[in-house]
Amino acid sequence: MSAGAIHALAQAAAPLMPQLVLAPIALPLLTAALMLLLREERARAKLVLNLLSTAFGLFIALALLAWSADAGPATVAVYLPGNWRAPFGIALALDRLSALMLVLTGAVALASVVYAAAGWHRAGVHYHPLFQFQLMGLAGAFLTADLFNLFVFFEVLLAASYGLLLHGSGRARVQAGLHYIAINLAASSLFLIGAAMLYGLTGTLNMADLARAVAQVPAADLGLLHAAAGILACAFLVKAGVWPLNFWLVPAYGAAAAPVGALFALMTKVGVYAVLRLWTLLFGAGAAMHFGADALVAIGIATMAVGAVGMLGSQRIAPLAGHAAIVSSGTLLAALGLDQIGLTAALLYYLPSSTLAIAALFLLADLIERRQGAGERAGAVDVDAPFLSPELLPTEGVNLDEDQTPLVGRVIPAAAAFLGLSFVAAALVIVGLPPLSGFVGKFALIGALLNPLGLGAARGAAAPSAAGWTLFALLIATGLLALIAFSRAGIRLFWSLPDRAVPRLRLLEGLPVAALLAACALLTVGAAGVLDFTRAAADQLHAPGDYADAVLSAQPVPSPVGGAGKEAR
Repeated sequence: MSAGAIHALAQAAAPLMPQLVLAPIALPLLTAALMLLLREERARAKLVLNLLSTAFGLFIALALLAWSADAGPATVAVYLPGNWRAPFGIALALDRLSALMLVLTGAVALASVVYAAAGWHRAGVHYHPLFQFQLMGLAGAFLTADLFNLFVFFEVLLAASYGLLLHGSGRARVQAGLHYIAINLAASSLFLIGAAMLYGLTGTLNMADLARAVAQVPAADLGLLHAAAGILACAFLVKAGVWPLNFWLVPAYGAAAAPVGALFALMTKVGVYAVLRLWTLLFGAGAAMHFGADALVAIGIATMAVGAVGMLGSQRIAPLAGHAAIVSSGTLLAALGLDQIGLTAALLYYLPSSTLAIAALFLLADLIERRQGAGERAGAVDVDAPFLSPELLPTEGVNLDEDQTPLVGRVIPAAAAFLGLSFVAAALVIVGLPPLSGFVGKFALIGALLNPLGLGAARGAAAPSAAGWTLFALLIATGLLALIAFSRAGIRLFWSLPDRAVPRLRLLEGLPVAALLAACALLTVGAAGVLDFTRAAADQLHAPGDYADAVLSAQPVPSPVGGAGKEAR
């Protein structure tokens, strides 16, 4: 997007601020509520509603991103839904990080729902309302400015994800879904315990107020504060998929229907976002400053190593994508734990790049493994929807859309070339090789590691720490292992059997894959501008006072009858 377009979009959004901050939550909520009024037989109407709402949500997210980029580096938009001042009322806050996550969510969600339109959305009931509730939970988690509502939105998105994971049914999905539900219920319990301990210590759950209160916790209570933060962190790290709490992730994500798996590529980033937001906000100053930094680095590095080994051992594309998500989470957390502005800026570039590529890989897994055939897929009968035969061909009289067209696709020219090139492009981004955004992201991370103070050589750059050198080595090593894993998978899938059947592919299946990879290409072309944006976002995160001041100083709208809004008594 050009600078002129960004400015024009920002100017269009400015009159609607801060009320526009509520739109990413309200829009999917209203859409889902409307869908629930429609009978399940109105699948096409629900699909159209889902597509329109998701596309409009992406447009709103882009407007919010443009506004945040145009409004200045320290600007935070705060909306008070109940018209009560923080910390007594609910507050929604939008900064650059929130806007970035909203755009990423909208892009992946739109690709996912377009892919589902090719047939997967009819593999079960209530797919579209659950999809919109999932978007509502994601948007709320990225926008809320208090811990309790973060828990509420986590539960909304998790409740929707339980249904989406089981979409299409089958024994493998039910089995993986039970593990997924159990581990996330346990994580939610830890979330509640940690939040309750923090509230007992500080008397508030508003994030901005917590930042002020945590810095003033007396030394005698620091142990309790650290215990509360540790319990809370466990809940977020489970959702981020860190080792050793990620045993559930690959089976669950791998068993999900393809568009659901693509959407779930965002789920690990919700945990990373929560750690990123709260750690920089609560532990940026005071006696508890930098609490847990070493643990974050160690956990992140261990997660990277385990994820890379998992990629090397993966025989199918979907588990390969799941392990790539684990490596991505580990990289982000390790970089965050080093607490350097340059690294934070680089990880904010790496985050959307890796997420888009992993989402594309989940979609490609469905297309490639369909071509591969049931005979080479372990447990294919259990994994796929019951409306498909063991050969992944449409069951007569069942697997037809409204136009009486088989849902598995049609043979289109150059489909095999498209699948192969898309697989290569996704692999390049995840491995971190030129010319796509994965290389830029890893190069930015390595550059920040080798120059931790952001100084030029003439001014004398400081040497990286031991943890920095370890992360540097792992960035190279995990890239190498990922390259081996993708090369082996590519040879097996595309070159080993030249007489394989021509792949069947629908336009609605190829389009979202191409769009996700095109977004990675756009990140590469506009790398300079994107890195400027992430640098400003990192500055904003490492100066939490601006966020806290903006939230706590937000004023209620004066009552038209008289008075100055709702004040706490």
